[in-house]
Amino acid sequence: MLDSPFPFFLSPALVDELRIYTVSFDRPGYGESDPDPNRSPRSIALDVEELADGLGLGPNFYVFGLSMGGEITWACLQYIPHRLAGAALVAPAINYWWRNLPGDITREAFSLMYPADQWSLRVAHYAPWLTYWWNTQKWFPISNVIAGNPIIFSRQDMEVLSKLGFVSPNRGYTRQQGEYESLHRDLNVGFSGWEFDPLDLKDPFPNKNGSVHLWHGDEDRFVPVKLQSYIASRLPWISYHEISGSGHLLPLVEGMTDKIIKSLLVGE
Repeated sequence: MLDSPFPFFLSPALVDELRIYTVSFDRPGYGESDPDPNRSPRSIALDVEELADGLGLGPNFYVFGLSMGGEITWACLQYIPHRLAGAALVAPAINYWWRNLPGDITREAFSLMYPADQWSLRVAHYAPWLTYWWNTQKWFPISNVIAGNPIIFSRQDMEVLSKLGFVSPNRGYTRQQGEYESLHRDLNVGFSGWEFDPLDLKDPFPNKNGSVHLWHGDEDRFVPVKLQSYIASRLPWISYHEISGSGHLLPLVEGMTDKIIKSLLVGE
């Protein structure tokens, strides 16, 4: 997406040193990208492949997914692993209805969310046709993420946002086609019944010619760390990095984006 923080927090020195070329794009329904009523994890992975070919990025490229962008990264690992040179998932959202997640840990993780967020995800999964209504009605609390409620940020998240005076300059641009085609459809796709379960994925780099990294803060209030660490434990080919004292906004922490990218590109 255009307002992804990743390119802005990557140091120019590292970009020059490793000759990094970054591409971010508007997902369907965001910015000026055409909405796709049939959008799915598979379709977005194929969109990534088509975009890479259109830009002449070569046979292999890296993917980086933050938060809801984790959906795209998991989908790329499932549908186009042969095109990847490596992948980084940073605080990726978890679909609580992936079939291989254990019921006890999943219920515990789900219960840690605020009730308003629990209900928003239930609506997106069980009654997606009501997602727009649910998140625009005034009788019940709506998703804290969509509402921009600061209670979902950790202590470090708030410190980082305060230090940066961070206000997304592109918020109006990204939502210009309406919140249904952008935020609400993201909920519907991200928490729908997926065609695959990431816990079934095989190592995309059995010959060690690439790597996959998953980064997560242990104080993340968006995505419970306990469930994330379980997923990483089920996929031993993923290098899991749990950052003490960090929340959801890892790339905004000074030096963290460089660290994430160096681990992916040069193994540091």
